Amino acid sequence: MNTFNGTDNYIASNDLSVAVNAAIQLEKPLLIKGEPGTGKTLLAHEISKSLNKQIITWHVKSTTTAQQGLYEYDAVSRLRDSQLGNEKVDDIANYIKKGKLWQAFESDEQVVLLIDEIDKADIEFPNDLLLELDKMEFFCYETGEEIKAKHRPIIIITSNNEKELPDAFLRRCFFHYISFPDRETLQEIVDVHYPNLDKSLLEKALTIFYAIRDQRNIKKKPSTSELIDWIKLLLVGKINEGELDEVLDGHKGIPYKGSLLKNEHDKQVVR
Repeated sequence: MNTFNGTDNYIASNDLSVAVNAAIQLEKPLLIKGEPGTGKTLLAHEISKSLNKQIITWHVKSTTTAQQGLYEYDAVSRLRDSQLGNEKVDDIANYIKKGKLWQAFESDEQVVLLIDEIDKADIEFPNDLLLELDKMEFFCYETGEEIKAKHRPIIIITSNNEKELPDAFLRRCFFHYISFPDRETLQEIVDVHYPNLDKSLLEKALTIFYAIRDQRNIKKKPSTSELIDWIKLLLVGKINEGELDEVLDGHKGIPYKGSLLKNEHDKQVVR
């Protein structure tokens, strides 16, 4: 069996690679937490590429219900069609919309199923999926079908820690927290995006970036993805290392600060 060790586009720590492969071996969902912008969602896509498997993505919102992941029955359309005398009304399956779990379960090959930002939904949402994630099956009452997974999907679940997840749900997952990368790892990540970036410019950019993150009274620390955006702007604006030296010396403000700081308080704090 293939194992995940990161990809050319995704620098994975040893701990993260171990977590991914352990979850696959145990056939348990991998619950990934970490700061926004640390690559949680991207991880699932890179796992699918690395293992050459299709990915099915379920983006969770505040209004999302567990039932939507299984299927939805469109009774309104069926009623309208019955009034119009449409022949398809005789087959109730025509009004069943398959959810992401159903799609993953019926796939002829093993897929990667990403349940993205599970903590955005109601607190009962994870509990409502316990049986389906455990047994890899569910019942469609409208059609009388028992839907069973042909192949147990590799399930990646992301959370931004906006709310606590139920203990019963946590027990069924393999957990990994993506820590913010150290300077060396972050440099490797930047190198993936900008392989020809001047090393001296990168060093100074990282020094400024970590200085911002180290500010105690900042509300939202800039993330990896925001660093990547900021460096792009530095290159587009032709900012050189001398200008970044002036920033470090306190003689000049941070260029394109809005790509790193996302609220008025932090812009006032960081000069």
